[in-house]
Amino acid sequence: MYFKEFEVRWNDLDANWHLANSSYMSFMSHTRMSFLEGLGFDHAALQEHQIGPVVFYEHMYYFREVLPGTAVRVSLEVMGLSEDGMYFEFHHNFYDHQGRHLAHCELIGGWISLKTRKLIPLEARFLSAWDKVEKPEGFRILTAADTRKYAKRPQDLA
Repeated sequence: MYFKEFEVRWNDLDANWHLANSSYMSFMSHTRMSFLEGLGFDHAALQEHQIGPVVFYEHMYYFREVLPGTAVRVSLEVMGLSEDGMYFEFHHNFYDHQGRHLAHCELIGGWISLKTRKLIPLEARFLSAWDKVEKPEGFRILTAADTRKYAKRPQDLA
């Protein structure tokens, strides 16, 4: 399991003086990019290969308030990956300094070509990086169907 620590600052708060929803998203995004950099998916490599990660959905569950001045640890577990690396599933958990569970998030995403803006499988160089990642209990091989299990489709106004 990967962890990243954050200090809750005044600009991370909402009108109720607790951690804003947008800050949870920001902390998780920062954690994911830090994790991916450790696998070799750093900014230079992503730019060179013109690929980028995208999130299809994030489901958040809030258990306890996070107040100003609190230090939080955000975990990342890789819960799923497609055989070609195109799709990934990550779970994040938020903990305080005492290890109390504050929030949980489940997300599924994928990789796009920054040239075509289409989903793409990972090149062998990037796909092999996942071999060294811990596979926790519940890890699964993803398919395109897993990314559509909630069957949400755009509903345009016009």
